[in-house]
Amino acid sequence: MEKLSGHVNNPVRHHNRSRFTAYCLGAASLFLLWQAFYLPWLEPSPQATLLDQQSLDILEEGLVKCAQDKYIPERSPSPGRKNPRHNNKTGQKNAVWIRNATVFDGEKFLEGAHDIYFVNGVITITIATAANTAAGQIPDGFTEVDAQGKWITPGIVDMHSHHLIELPGNSEMASDGNEVNPDFGPLTPFVRSLDGIKAYDKTATYIAAGGVTSSLILPGSANIMGGEAFPVKNLLRAGPDGEEVVEELLLEYGIPTERRQRYMKMACGENPKAVYSHTRMGNAFKFREQMAKGKELISKQNRWCLSAAAAKEAGDFMAIRELVKPPPHGKPGYPEALKLDSTVAMLRGKVNVNIHCYEPEDLEDMIRHSAEFGFPINAFHHAIEAWRVPEMIKNSGHNITIATFQDAAFYKFEAYLASLHAGKILTDHGVAVAYKSDHTGEDLNARYLLSQAAGAHSFGLGAELALQAVTSVPAKSMNQAHRIGYLRPSYDADLVMWDSHPLSIGATPVEVYIDGRATINNAVYLADSQHFTAASIAPPMKKEVLPEEKQKICNPAMNLQRLVLTGISKSFANTIGIKHTADNDSKMTLILESGKVACFGASGECVHNAATDTVIALEDGHVLPGLTAVTGNMGLLEIPSEESLMDGEIKKNKDVFDPANLVYAKYGIHLEGTGFHRARIGGVTKIVTPPLSQNSFIKGVSTAFRSTGNYSILDGGIVVDDLALHVVLGYMARSDATPSTSDQIGKLHKLVKDNKGKDSVYGKVADGNLPLIVHARNKYDIQQLIKLKREHKAVKIIILGGHGAPAVAQELADADIPIIFTAQRGEEDLWEKQGTLPGPPLSKSPTRLLVEAGVKFTIALVSDWSSGIHNLLLEASWAAKFAGLSHQQAVDLVSKDAEEILGLPKSEDIVIYEGNPLEYGASVVLTVDTEKGRVTECWPSVT
Repeated sequence: MEKLSGHVNNPVRHHNRSRFTAYCLGAASLFLLWQAFYLPWLEPSPQATLLDQQSLDILEEGLVKCAQDKYIPERSPSPGRKNPRHNNKTGQKNAVWIRNATVFDGEKFLEGAHDIYFVNGVITITIATAANTAAGQIPDGFTEVDAQGKWITPGIVDMHSHHLIELPGNSEMASDGNEVNPDFGPLTPFVRSLDGIKAYDKTATYIAAGGVTSSLILPGSANIMGGEAFPVKNLLRAGPDGEEVVEELLLEYGIPTERRQRYMKMACGENPKAVYSHTRMGNAFKFREQMAKGKELISKQNRWCLSAAAAKEAGDFMAIRELVKPPPHGKPGYPEALKLDSTVAMLRGKVNVNIHCYEPEDLEDMIRHSAEFGFPINAFHHAIEAWRVPEMIKNSGHNITIATFQDAAFYKFEAYLASLHAGKILTDHGVAVAYKSDHTGEDLNARYLLSQAAGAHSFGLGAELALQAVTSVPAKSMNQAHRIGYLRPSYDADLVMWDSHPLSIGATPVEVYIDGRATINNAVYLADSQHFTAASIAPPMKKEVLPEEKQKICNPAMNLQRLVLTGISKSFANTIGIKHTADNDSKMTLILESGKVACFGASGECVHNAATDTVIALEDGHVLPGLTAVTGNMGLLEIPSEESLMDGEIKKNKDVFDPANLVYAKYGIHLEGTGFHRARIGGVTKIVTPPLSQNSFIKGVSTAFRSTGNYSILDGGIVVDDLALHVVLGYMARSDATPSTSDQIGKLHKLVKDNKGKDSVYGKVADGNLPLIVHARNKYDIQQLIKLKREHKAVKIIILGGHGAPAVAQELADADIPIIFTAQRGEEDLWEKQGTLPGPPLSKSPTRLLVEAGVKFTIALVSDWSSGIHNLLLEASWAAKFAGLSHQQAVDLVSKDAEEILGLPKSEDIVIYEGNPLEYGASVVLTVDTEKGRVTECWPSVT
């Protein structure tokens, strides 16, 4: 007991034993650690091997992503490249040699005729025709095309379109433009237009027929970050099996996904404000918060990549196990989050950033955000007020493209300060300008994108810059200028042959090649009017009169002066009794005394005194009658989205059969506004507008009023108080009072039948004393109106819209129903527009069919804000070119014919232009009310 007791109580022995035990335990622990962590590298068990291989796989997968973080897709041309979209089954069959072409190559006009050779979807040779010794010795199997001097350009590039994701037909179920969902909110960078594309949307084929071969399909602009966009070629069923496959529509089809360009659609200003009720301040914070989350994830990724590379190089297995172990939330390895993937890629400079922004403060705000978070900006879209701050944009540190409209304006506050000279102003300051469509339907038809470039040219943008703005500039902004936008060797064989100079009125493709494939195949529906010869040179720009010259001529006393206008080439004005073309050596002279025509004839006939008379020397003067424009809301509406700036809308009818409920436009007309300025530079002197309405069967009674001069409502400003009763048929008129088209047509029959002989507006309509203008599109609705006319012959029916009218043109002519036609460049963007003719080069011109059947018609613009009222005569000229009409008939369409159809008094207005107003580039010099002896406009100008 003692020994035991002594042994236990001996402190030295106890200490030595404790140390020995500790040593043993430590050795055991080290052995276990060695077994757990190091032994598997030497003699792994099957389970350990599996776990470690998984770890190594996770590490390697992460390191691959680290490398991808630094990869930027190809953005420069490579000689001898192949077109990855080409396949031997449905791709270009034969090599094509186009000879004797006049070429714009995406940068400049090439001197003399050129030959172009392309095979397997790639341009391989461009050479001057005179230097081409192989010409005439084309090997077997080649397709030879003699261009006969026609113009060829690269395929047009539209960097902002929504076709393919927003199907025509007004179907909500088929629309995938905006991801508006409370679960996501205004930040949806993670969605993709790719997932909403419909590879069967025939709109792509119609757009291609306008020469637009490539389009960037963007999500809508409801969200601050709307999602990723994808570029397409407008060629359906292009794959080897000819099926409707989305992947085969993509411009980068055939290129691995990780090597493709990426595009982000963003928006600022009114759109996200309206959808989510944030202020600009709130939207900015939400965006910055998203960027901060992205930056935080990038920091984690960068740290992981550095640690992973170091651990792999050192063979530090413990570090590797730590790097690849699963976090509390998420997957193991390289840090990432699906919701932040697009944001992170954008912050790394791997995504092309396209921002819907209008006003200078919004542009500046986004530039500020880009500096704060380090992301690049490729383009501001719409950017209608960018012309106000070109130096700020140029000095931003980014190579920013302004992708904008030429004519569309005033549709919301952000677009109110639009300028028709914006393209020139921006390019003069070194800012790249592209024109784009925003294609969502007829108002913004991508098929006619080239006409925006033509309009910009007329307002001062150089011809080469104007064509660059729809070819190489958008291609550069999209970082696709190594493939599209140019007509040069190694580029995709996307090219367009035009029937006339591409900047001339109504320029239309004769053939469109996409990836070397002819898509129109010998167009036959081109202009056949001997009055419109193919333009071989660009039209002139509008003449700019010096301020001192304008001040000298345009003074308050000019109505009392004797005004002499020399150098007049042509007159189309019946009102002054002379209508002919002068010889080049003896142009005509017009003398005005107190605002009335004193003499109009050959120069020798109209004697003047240069010392006492005010002489306006013109180079190519033209005299026309004042034009009449039928509009939707001019004089009643300044900005559609601002209720305080409109007369107010009729939301629904109280009782459609009670004339006491009718609204009269004459009571709300304001004879001023931004649209009036554009009317004046377009030679429009009279405007017709009905009351505003929303879902109303009965719109009310329209009025006609003057757009020029200092007229007031009390002094001749209103030409006709009560012009016509307006009724709407179809989808847009459905309401509780008239829930269906069937009900609307039934009520229209009852309205006419029950009001004959009554002293009311409805009675006047029923008895034929007041025109009935029916807004109708569908051919079946139009047939119902023909039936109504047959039953009630006295009623003076006029159809406004008339998309389906060509299908029943002969019946309309027989029934003597005229048309205010808005569909000469129409589209099936609503279901009730089914059957709308696409027009040349895909079909006969709809106006041609109306002419051939003898239908009386006038031309109106599809929208007050998209086409621009100043383009009314150009629209008539475009229609006449394809309808076989003369220049005089083109002018009559929007003057004499309009007056006769609407029952307006014969115009006594004349408008004198410098240049041919049936082509781009003419300027109004004087507008004269010869009845009252008043010069109402003198060199009108607009911003």
